[in-house]
Amino acid sequence: MRRPLLLALFALLAAVVIAGCSTLNAVGALLGNQLTFTPLQLQGSLDRNFPKRYDRLGGLVSMTLMNPRLSIPQGTNRLRVDFDVGIGAMGSDSSRPSGRFGLSSALRFNPSTRGLHLEQPALENVDVPMLGGVMNTSTRQLLNTWLTDYARTEPVYRFDNTLLDRLGSRRIGRTDIQNGLVVVNLDN
Repeated sequence: MRRPLLLALFALLAAVVIAGCSTLNAVGALLGNQLTFTPLQLQGSLDRNFPKRYDRLGGLVSMTLMNPRLSIPQGTNRLRVDFDVGIGAMGSDSSRPSGRFGLSSALRFNPSTRGLHLEQPALENVDVPMLGGVMNTSTRQLLNTWLTDYARTEPVYRFDNTLLDRLGSRRIGRTDIQNGLVVVNLDN
């Protein structure tokens, strides 16, 4: 009688631990006064929010950003995001990649969106063969306009209610990128 009860109790405990680990994986690991995220967690958030299409000049020029690829290069305190970009003009299709670009950025928490946003993003490289390969003035202007707007309004990762409930009354402080992780520091 005792053995089946112990096995059932062990199975229940294992199910709770596995469920807890999957929740931690989805929303970040809470360790003391720090909340950590892996690049894979942020990548999942980006995957759900792209592709994005932007029209300028009344639709005469369009840009579609797709296939974001997020990484944290070893030994850096900035993340890197590479995108495929489609550019269309005067009705041509922008939904197919016509080049790519990469940016690096720190992160900051924005309480109004409940998310982690790009902080001081910088274009690292641009390769758009249809525009002569390297970045020209119009490509730089289009990408910088998008980058400024995106950093202001769109989070890379949005905190869900489950995560905010786990934080309780603690306030979110500084966000750092260190040792290949995004570390959100919590204030009491």
